[in-house]
Amino acid sequence: MKSGYPPLFYFIAEAFRGGHVSEPLERIRQLASEIADDLGVELVRVTFSGRGKKGLLRVFIDKRGGVTIGDCETFSRRFEALLDVEDMIKSSYVLEVSSPGLDRPIQAKEDFERYTGRLIRIVTKERIENQTFFVGRLIETGEGWIRVLLEDRKAPKHIYIPFEAISRAHLEVEMRQE
Repeated sequence: MKSGYPPLFYFIAEAFRGGHVSEPLERIRQLASEIADDLGVELVRVTFSGRGKKGLLRVFIDKRGGVTIGDCETFSRRFEALLDVEDMIKSSYVLEVSSPGLDRPIQAKEDFERYTGRLIRIVTKERIENQTFFVGRLIETGEGWIRVLLEDRKAPKHIYIPFEAISRAHLEVEMRQE
């Protein structure tokens, strides 16, 4: 891993000013996506945190049936080598490749479609039916909205949540009794 000047954090910080993704971060995501495609895994998310001379570059990958430690190691070796060749990150950093976990984030419409029938947790940017936090079963995904069955009430209730109102959405871990 390289050391030097402009830390990647600067580029990441710039990505959040004005709501667009900076070129360096977008290029890093593009490189990660190419490796993910080549290895047959899904690139879920790329984040960077840290300040000064030390940063943490996190890459979350997934695949049907779940990723293994071997998948993460293979991805990490290939991605690190490509980042070094591209010489994109001038400061020192730590690369961490892992699974998004059982409570993985749901971001794209395709994610919502894939997890239909699963229990999800949603935080909205605005109040919907006088609340901004929901836990329920994802029933349907439409053009610009999802339908969720809220089961934690005295009487189950269906609500529609527009995509643009969703701040965060995650799978909820379910414990099944046999």
